[in-house]
Amino acid sequence: MKAGLAILAALALTYLPVTAQQKGAEHGGVGGGHIPAHGPAPAPRAPAAGGHAAAPSAPAENREGEHREAVKPGMRDFRDQPGHPNAPHVEADDRWVGHDTGRNDPAYHVAHPWQHGHFTGGFGPGHVWRLAGGGPSRFWFNNFYWSVAPADLGFCADWNWAGDQIVIYEDPDHPGWYLAYNVRLGTYVHVMYLG
Repeated sequence: MKAGLAILAALALTYLPVTAQQKGAEHGGVGGGHIPAHGPAPAPRAPAAGGHAAAPSAPAENREGEHREAVKPGMRDFRDQPGHPNAPHVEADDRWVGHDTGRNDPAYHVAHPWQHGHFTGGFGPGHVWRLAGGGPSRFWFNNFYWSVAPADLGFCADWNWAGDQIVIYEDPDHPGWYLAYNVRLGTYVHVMYLG
């Protein structure tokens, strides 16, 4: 009887991670345990002199013609598919939705990039960190301290600062910033390393 219970417990433990990954697939691959294999590619360069880049925006209707909830004027809508979050996120094919404003985005300009040094704890899927406390203005894991970019504060309101798993990626466009990807939600924010 005890051997049967042990086998059942072992099967349940292997079932849970598979279920979490399937949940992400059910919702278009956003969150649910998916970890991107790599960070975003650099955004395309701005057009030559005389041209201008179009401001990123989303249509008022999705592909099925359903109306989306209103987005405040001047605010960007990141919901590229029904059921996806209105926040920068990563698709199941590792496409980084929302990381396309380019190197000259004033929201991520830092006068003194890397003033607290460079993060050396490890990047990408081989380095999954568990948040250990704090909040957007100052959070930590493994004695590494961070803060969320002011422009991204609205995108991390549902993060669990005392337990969510995150993965850090280098930001190819914004010197002084890294990207913190939330494994549970599939969303990401720009973060600054504080030491």
